[in-house]
Amino acid sequence: MSDYDDYEEEEFEGSVSRQTFWRIISLAKPQWKWMVGFLLTISMVSLLDSVFTFISKQIIDEAILVNDVARLYELVLIYGSLIVVQSLMVFGFIFMAGRIGEFVQYDLRQKMFTKLQSLTLSYYDKTPVGWLMSRVTSDSQRIGELVSWGVLDTVWGITNIGSALIFMFFINWRLSLWVMLIVPVLIIVAAQFKRYILKEYRAVRRLNSKITGAYNENIDGVRVTKALVREERNLVEFQDLTTDMYRAGFRAAWLSALFLPMVQLISAVAIGGVVWYTGSRTTIGGMTIGSVQAFVSYITFMLWPIQEMARVYAEMQRAVASAERVFSLLDSEPEIVDATDAVELDTVQGEIRFENVQFWYEPTKPVIHDLELTIAPGETIALVGPTGGGKSTIVNLLARFYEPKAGRITINGQDYMGLTQQTLQSKLGIVLQTPHLFSGSIRDNIRYGRLNATDEDVVAAAKLTGAHTFIENLDQGYDEQVGEGGVLLSVGQKQLLSLARAVLAKPDIFIMDEATSSVDTVTEALIQSAMDTVLEQATSFVIAHRLSTIKSADRIMVVEDGRVTEIGSHEELLQQKGHYYRLYARQFKQESNALAQAVAV
Repeated sequence: MSDYDDYEEEEFEGSVSRQTFWRIISLAKPQWKWMVGFLLTISMVSLLDSVFTFISKQIIDEAILVNDVARLYELVLIYGSLIVVQSLMVFGFIFMAGRIGEFVQYDLRQKMFTKLQSLTLSYYDKTPVGWLMSRVTSDSQRIGELVSWGVLDTVWGITNIGSALIFMFFINWRLSLWVMLIVPVLIIVAAQFKRYILKEYRAVRRLNSKITGAYNENIDGVRVTKALVREERNLVEFQDLTTDMYRAGFRAAWLSALFLPMVQLISAVAIGGVVWYTGSRTTIGGMTIGSVQAFVSYITFMLWPIQEMARVYAEMQRAVASAERVFSLLDSEPEIVDATDAVELDTVQGEIRFENVQFWYEPTKPVIHDLELTIAPGETIALVGPTGGGKSTIVNLLARFYEPKAGRITINGQDYMGLTQQTLQSKLGIVLQTPHLFSGSIRDNIRYGRLNATDEDVVAAAKLTGAHTFIENLDQGYDEQVGEGGVLLSVGQKQLLSLARAVLAKPDIFIMDEATSSVDTVTEALIQSAMDTVLEQATSFVIAHRLSTIKSADRIMVVEDGRVTEIGSHEELLQQKGHYYRLYARQFKQESNALAQAVAV
């Protein structure tokens, strides 16, 4: 979990900008018709609350006190009819709030998934999965709730305050002016609490991302955890994270709880003053009993939304903290983008050249130094050397997962940065050391290499790579489910399917990155046989530690510290008696000893 502790997430400080707030509200723009209906219905429901209070005043003053039964029936009929209308509107705004909230979540997740598809590998290199999962799931949910229920509470509160003031002025405008003096006090109190509550909820969202990351890391690495008996240590580290989040959440809850009684205290002073004042006025005929009752009710209508904002405001601050993180993801720009005049080609077959290529992840730590290399069409290049020497970086540069910091890479004499990424990467076939399969059937996973491939094409690719034999022995054959990440298959079986998937794509450039390092010798022989067939059809790059798999390569490159120190065929490098010779001799000796021990047993 230390990787998540070391990750420095961007910090959000200060108050929420107006741009951020309006950007949150604009998320509902595609549903503007529903939003207009939603705002109208919630406004009418709130307005009717004030109308009911005024009708109650009339019932007291114009019917009960004067014993007018006909007027009483009339007012009760009006009251009952409006209750029916309000009930229908309540159904309407609840339905529309749910629809808008769900749409916002749906739209946000779509946008974030699209953005994640466009970002380059460098973004994923420095951003843990937990951060991304937190933003796509819980953060988007909070934003959806803010746009729907948060807006509902806000509009309801504003309408309540506005309509209450209108009726209060109608009843007694002088007294209403005195009541309005408490509004600035409440605004000042709310502004002070806002700053501190938002700060704590920003901390909560940041820590929530770390906790999500820790969950993801420990679930993925559960086998390593069990094997190394790391449960207790992992629990201690996880408790540290959850304790920090608990404390930040507790501070936010404490501030929210303190906000409510502060508002209630101010409200109580206001209501008490009105009751005292109006009580003295009724003795001299200043206000009727119904007017006093209605006036106090309107003060409650006006102050209750402000009291409710203790709860609503805390939720809004939490949602705003989530929105800041979601928007930071949506605003992320990929480091690799197509030029405006980039062209698309049907093929990238041809001569490939690395011309004085230099690359680094950090400016002070160069990874590739002045790489000069020319590869003929259809040639097979093997890369060997110590771990961290730059082998994988070279093929990642070729695949344009990264771009050279200096120098250039050309295909048929054309700088590959003048081609679209789609042109190059759609013509690549890549088999990695750790194969990744997607949940679904074997057939679907092979077809992932070419989505329009027929079932016959899928079977042909499996036969070509030697995967067909084990597939046939499965209960459901090509319809067998592989499980999440291919967990239901062995490493060797996953590697064969990964190879079949790459073959099905009919690549112009084929890359094998340590494809046989994690399989047994029998599966290695199957993969090697499939590779020999595939390598004849494309320009190929093979990274390998097992030198027996690359002896037939056209050229072998020894890459050390970002430089090509030796290059030539297997026989030529053995004659040079350099690094490759020593590496081959050591592996040959180890294999001979292992064989002798096996024979002795």
